[in-house]
Order: sequence, then structure tokens, then C-alpha cells
Amino acid sequence: MRFSANLGFLFTDRPLPAAIHAAASAGFAAVECHFPYDFPASEVKAALIETGLPMLGLNTHPGDRAAGDFGLAALSGREAEARGAIRQAVDYAQAIGAGAVHVMAGCTDGGAEAEASFRANLAYACDHAAPYGLNILIEPINHRDVPGYHLSSSAHAAAIIGALGRDNLRMMFDCYHLQIMEGDLLRCFARYQPIIGHVQIAGVPDRGAPDRGEVNYPWLLAQINDLGWTTPFGAEYRPGDAGTESTLDWLPRFRAL
Repeated sequence: MRFSANLGFLFTDRPLPAAIHAAASAGFAAVECHFPYDFPASEVKAALIETGLPMLGLNTHPGDRAAGDFGLAALSGREAEARGAIRQAVDYAQAIGAGAVHVMAGCTDGGAEAEASFRANLAYACDHAAPYGLNILIEPINHRDVPGYHLSSSAHAAAIIGALGRDNLRMMFDCYHLQIMEGDLLRCFARYQPIIGHVQIAGVPDRGAPDRGEVNYPWLLAQINDLGWTTPFGAEYRPGDAGTESTLDWLPRFRAL
């Protein structure tokens, strides 16, 4: 099996270009990130070329985190900000050769205005990204970690994707979030596999390394592979104060499965 290091959580004690090199040295087959915008795209692209690692995706800017923002795309009245963040992410992804942009919805009251804003902004994102061959991802996020996040279920994500009808709109299947909200991960994956764009893993319930907690990832990922999944699984977990390298015992074991 192949795995991608999510550099929003892993190797964060060093600049992003150095983190890319660290991921390659650790044996990851790809990388992904959250918010790379503090680093020149040219430096990130150079690190990707030097290591030979693909950048699977990145996130749109979340907005003002100090004010409680966790994404902008579903926030009615803030469409200009949301679309600016989408353009920024698409431009950066295109500059470094990334494959996808995760458009963050944000926290809302779950009402019709928020849903309309989200769908309109996603349509904009898909149309803006299509000429570059980029996928747009939407991710159900659990309400324990992010109360009020607009998108929290696989069924909701599937309904949006079906309604918008864009070929480059896909679901981010984060096993950590979906285990908390829904469980039954293998059947959920099988049901939505045609619209899934990326799979992420972390231990549940503490979001630690994937070799701990209530999800049997060796079994689950083998089953997902048997269903024909070929893209690296994204390791998006919190390594704790001891640092990423101290948590990587799982990687060679999982790679050998």
C-alpha cells in the first residue's frame, strides 16, 4: 500500500519544503497539505521535483480562525471572500502541480441560504479549476471537533455532487470524521466510491496514529484496495509533542500489507 503525508499535521516543526523532504525520507509516496500560502510556490514545487513526490491536494484559506472561521464557501454574504480563496488555492495548486483543492465550507446554521451559497461557490470552484485539470474536494467533518460545520455527512456530500453535476467535484472520504459521524466505513466507501476523490486516515477517537484506536485500518484499507482503490491513503493525524518521526512505526507495516 502507498501513503501520503498530510503536512498540515506531520513534520510541522520545519518549513514546508523541508517537510516534503522529510516525508520522502520516511517512505511516504506522496504529500498533501492544508494552507501552504506562506511559502513561495516555486520553493514548494522545487522540493516536489527534488523528491519526486506528488502533491495530492491543498485547502482553501479557512478565513479568520481567531474569529471562528473554518472555511468560507457556505457563509452567506461572504461570497467575494470565498471566491478569492478559491482562486488563490487553484492558482497555487496549478503552480506546484497539485491534483486537487479542498474547498472548506465553514460553520453555519445549516439553513437554505448557507446551502445555496455553498453550492454556488462550489460550482464556481469547479468551473475555475476545470481548465487546469484540477479536482475540487468537499469533506464531511465531524461535529465533535468542529461544531456547526456545514457538511458533516457522506449523504449530504453525495447530494451536492449529484445536484451540481460537475465531473471534477469529488468527496474527501476522511475515515476519522466519518467513523465518528456514521461508522460502517467499508459499506459507506463502497456506496460512494464513484464520487470519492481522496481517502484519509487517523486513529479514532483521539486522531492519533492509525495503528491505534477503534478502526482496524489494516483490514479496512486492504478491503478498500480490493475494491480497486489505487491512490495513496492520506495520513492526517496528530503526532503529539514527541514529533512525527516517533510515530511512524506503523508506516512500514502498513506499506507491506
